[in-house]
Amino acid sequence: MKYWSGRRAANNRIRGPQSALTDFLAANNISAAQIAADYERRVREVGEQEQQQAAANGEAAEQGVKDEEEEEEEEESVETAVQKKKRKRREEAVLTKIKNNKAKKKQKKGNGGDSDGDDNVAWDMYTKKQPLPGQLENCEKCEKRFTVTPYSKTGPDGGLLCAKCSKEQEALKKKDQKQPKTKAVSREKRRQVQSNLLDGIVQIGAKSLQDICIKEVANNIHDVDEFGDLPQALLDPLSQILSRRRVLTSRTLKLFLRPDLVSIDLYDCGKLETEDYISIFSVVPKVRNLNLRNAGQFKDEVIDYIIERHVPIEQLQLEAANLVTNEKWVQFFMVCGERLELLKLYWLDYSMDDDAFGAVVHYCPNLTRLKLKKCFRLGDQSLNAITSLSKLEHLSLRFPTPTTSNALVELITKLGPNLKTLSLENFTEADDDVLSEIHTSCTQLTKFRFSENDYCTDAGFLSLFTQWSNPPLTFIDLSSNRSIDYSAPDGPEDPVGLASAGFEALMEHSGSRLERLDISSCRHITYETFSSIFNGKNEYPFLKDINISFLTKIDTAIVAGMFKSCPQLIKVTAFGCFNIVDVAVPKGVALIGVPNAMESIVQEGDVDADLF
Repeated sequence: MKYWSGRRAANNRIRGPQSALTDFLAANNISAAQIAADYERRVREVGEQEQQQAAANGEAAEQGVKDEEEEEEEEESVETAVQKKKRKRREEAVLTKIKNNKAKKKQKKGNGGDSDGDDNVAWDMYTKKQPLPGQLENCEKCEKRFTVTPYSKTGPDGGLLCAKCSKEQEALKKKDQKQPKTKAVSREKRRQVQSNLLDGIVQIGAKSLQDICIKEVANNIHDVDEFGDLPQALLDPLSQILSRRRVLTSRTLKLFLRPDLVSIDLYDCGKLETEDYISIFSVVPKVRNLNLRNAGQFKDEVIDYIIERHVPIEQLQLEAANLVTNEKWVQFFMVCGERLELLKLYWLDYSMDDDAFGAVVHYCPNLTRLKLKKCFRLGDQSLNAITSLSKLEHLSLRFPTPTTSNALVELITKLGPNLKTLSLENFTEADDDVLSEIHTSCTQLTKFRFSENDYCTDAGFLSLFTQWSNPPLTFIDLSSNRSIDYSAPDGPEDPVGLASAGFEALMEHSGSRLERLDISSCRHITYETFSSIFNGKNEYPFLKDINISFLTKIDTAIVAGMFKSCPQLIKVTAFGCFNIVDVAVPKGVALIGVPNAMESIVQEGDVDADLF
């Protein structure tokens, strides 16, 4: 009975879960208690040795500090008193930390008895200990033998470093901290940069405070109650920004209206109603310069209000005001025409015909500037009527309706001697007689545009610029003057449009004063002609803007020659020029239309970036 009861008691002993290390020690007849006892015995022996050498260790630590100080003195200057105090405080902090760690370890040793304690004891046996201060150790980096001190640095692999390697490591850390992190350019910022390039803007350095303030006001326009006494020079860029964003509404319109203003410029009136236009003249009764774009709701009621209130308009620019009837136009010119000095009408569709335009000639004798574009019901009769405006100095015409070359020749004959700017677009029936009459009659031009023609020949352009008594031009636009026979891309034997001979005569006549040149789509100019004109030796000191789009013969060498020959160049438009590859663009120049061009790479000095 005793045997069985003892056996039952032994078998019924409750045992808790054991760790893997405890099972391993039991299976291999290794006693954790014996290991702990041996470890404590070795610790006691080490403790006795530490007590015997306490003074020696303290002296060694001090001597180690002195040795390291001597090493530092050999490499650098002697520490100051403040540095010594800081170093001593660091040493004391390190020593205190070491003592606290020892106390914690001794406390853990005294709590033994469970399996976790056995595991910790066994693990401590196989863990490598860091050398104590005063002991000798090899540097992890240079393997130099040195005395360990409380402020010895730890290397990347866990070892200790000597004083010299510690300084090098600290210097590298400081250098890495000082290096600014490169920020990725946001997609929105890249898009804005490309938008500015299309406008010919190359931003160098920080924006001006004025530009920042204008943009900030535009971003928070719905929180602005009034602009106050903001000058006209700042109202105009604000109007451009808001028009571009299409946020010009009845509410934001009121911000631009003040009784003391004499000029109103609104570049997108698509969200304004007829009542909004009437409010412009009720708030600003003395407006003299009126510029309204996309004014689709500008109707007869607005004209009636202007006539009734005797608004003293002297300069009128209207775009898309195609709901005004012919009768109302005649009434307006009859009452207000004598004051008009500038008249610019765009996209009137079918709202003004030749008879209504006759009122302009009859009632507006003081006009000096006239621009008519996309007025679909104007033709030869209107061209003949314009010849009566003897005070015209600036004339810009674009008629969708075909006109005869004779009517255009008569117009230039009578008005040419007084003209300072002449712009003729899309007169497809004009021939060399028109160019010849311009050569004979126009002697005061500074700006000349003759574009979208496939009838004039290169010989006509050659005769126009050869020995022309007109001073050198500053603006020339001869775009899209070429043969449109796509079956013969090189053109006929006698070149049609602007070709090599005419282009050479143009640059010889006006190259010394030319500021803006547009020869896009004039595809019959040869590569050799471009190479001889933009060879890097010829200089065109005032040329700032060149449009060479769709001239497929132009390559990287010619564009590089342009950069050298035109020191003031700020914008080159080159859509469709696929032979321009990896061209280095000087700083401050916008190369538009070439996707693989390296932007803003300094090649030869800085060029001022301005919007032309």
